[in-house]
Formats: sequence, C-alpha cells, structure tokens
Amino acid sequence: MVSALCLAVCPLGVPDASAAARAPDGLVRVSSEVFRLTEEAGRARQRYETGVREAKEQTAGVRRVARQLRQQRIVSSALREDAGAAARAQYRTGGFTAAGADAATAAGAPGAASDDPVELLDRQSPAERRRELLAAALGETDRKSRELAAREQAAAASWPAAEEDLARLRAERRVADRRLAAARGRLDAMARAAIARGRCEPLDRESFTAAAGAYGPAAVDTAGAAEETEWVRPVLAYELSAGYGDSGASWARGHTGQDFAVPTGTPVRSVGAGTVVSAGCGGPFGISLVIRHADGWYSQYAHLSASFVAPGEPVLAGQWIGLSGTTGNSTGPHLHFEIRTKPGYGSAVDPVAWLRVRGVRL
Repeated sequence: MVSALCLAVCPLGVPDASAAARAPDGLVRVSSEVFRLTEEAGRARQRYETGVREAKEQTAGVRRVARQLRQQRIVSSALREDAGAAARAQYRTGGFTAAGADAATAAGAPGAASDDPVELLDRQSPAERRRELLAAALGETDRKSRELAAREQAAAASWPAAEEDLARLRAERRVADRRLAAARGRLDAMARAAIARGRCEPLDRESFTAAAGAYGPAAVDTAGAAEETEWVRPVLAYELSAGYGDSGASWARGHTGQDFAVPTGTPVRSVGAGTVVSAGCGGPFGISLVIRHADGWYSQYAHLSASFVAPGEPVLAGQWIGLSGTTGNSTGPHLHFEIRTKPGYGSAVDPVAWLRVRGVRL
C-alpha cells in the first residue's frame, strides 16, 4: 500500500459558510459506488484466493496419490518377485520344505524326501501358509493400485476445469479491481473539484446508505457506534505509515499526527463521542474535520474525499464521519489523524500514545 505523507502543515482553513448544505447527488452516487465496489472487489478477491487455495490442495492431492501409487507398485513388484521365488522353491522340493538337519537337502540335495506322511504334512504347512499370505497381500496391493490409478486419472481429468474456474475468478478479480480503481479516481477528482469551488458540503447519510444498497450500512451515522467501548480506532483496516514526530523534507516542522495508509473511500470513524467544531475545505489538510471530546481534547481527520458531518453536529464513538482520500498536500490516499489540546494546529500530542492510554492499540 502507498505510504502517503503530509507535505506541509498549517492551521485549518475557515469552515465554508455553506457547510449546512449537503453535497450534490453526483458526489453521493460516486462515493457510495466506491463503497459498494470496495465490497464487491473484496468478495471477488476472496473468491479468487479460495480458488487458488483449492487448486493448491488439488495439486498436492494429485502428487500424494501419484506417490502412493508408485509405492504400491513397488510393493506389488516385490510381492510378485517373492511369490515367484516361492513357486520356484515349491517346484524344486515337490511342494515340501525341510526342517532342522534336512534343510540343506530340501534345497534340491538327494535324500530330501521322507516316507512319513505326518512329517510331509508338517513340512508342507508353512509353505502353504506363506503362499496364501503372499497371494492375499498381492491381491490387496493390486486392488489399491487400481484404486489409486483411478483417482489419479479422475484428478487429471478434472484439472482443466479447475484451471478454467481459476482463470475465470482471476478475470473477475481484475475487472472488479479496475472498476474500483476507476471509481476511486472519480471520487478523488470530485473531491478536488469541491475544494476548487470552496464548497465541501457533507454527504447526506440517508442518500449514501440508499445508494450503497445491499453493501451499505443499515445506518451510516451509527455504523460502528454500537461497540461497547468509549474509544475506537479511526479506521478498521489499515497500515501505519508516517508517525508522530517524524522529520524530513515532507514536513516543515515535523509530522504532527499518525498516518493510516488506506485506499480512497475507506470509512473514517470518530475515535470518541463529541461535537464537530470545524470542517476544512482546502489547504494542506484538504477536506478535514476537527471534533471536540470530553476533557478538552480534540481529534483531527485530514485528507478526506468527503465528510458526513458538519460543524455543530454531535457524533458517537465509532460513527462514520467521512471517507478517506488524498486531498490537500498528500502523495497518496491515507488518513492523517491528530490529537490536540486545542482545535487549531500547533497543539498536537502523540495520538498513538493517547489512544493506548484509553485502551486502543494500533
């Protein structure tokens, strides 16, 4: 995932006077399309990964059957050789084996025969049992060999269909990813256009939910807010990129927050209950929000592609407040998250440590 960084920092701009207005239908449609396509692409990717896993298991099964078949054929060959040796010994001895001191003569030496019927039967019994055991073992190995050969043949016959299914799933995943990338590009373009006009109106929750359809949350303003905790992560799935205090050419005075590398259109949540106090529309932070929490703490969410709330609105912990993006001074999609002692720039503290104290680990 792209590690995106803020290129500069400065105070938030003054909230747009028309913040109470709602975003046009086009932005609602595109943003909900990104959300819907994200879910569809995730499902397509999951189906493809399942297909890859099943193909690997099938390949391993074919190899296992082939190995077992080779082993059975080796055993069968050894048993046939042993049975042949026993048959040859029977021919030489007339069907009897010698015991004790007569063992040498039993191999074909003169005087091996005996006139005692009881002795002849005693000598004959071990040889008969051995031949019976060899015949039974040989029959069993032949049966297993036939069974394994049939399984190997069936697996080989089914492999072309499995490869075709995997190719279809791969194509579905690529189509879903391309559609999602295109929708994210449209959302980024619309977000930049909104900033250029100076009108970053929040999305209408009900319209967004309706447009998202079966893939959307039942109610955006309470999605995630049912968690039994006072504080939550600002995004659910992410990679941490630039951290608080990082220095370099990307920041004028050091990095003042924690970056979460997430694709455009990722739902952004309020980390705690509070009230929206400002909404930025332009500048280095792009589309951004600041929320006031209890005990005088403030959280900031920057580089958004769209927001769901306007100044003055109360929010809950885990409530969706916007969608991530790459507006402002950003090299790629991500969420810039800050914790402040004041609403404006210049009072940030380490947000990771702040959340950790409140039971939230990143």
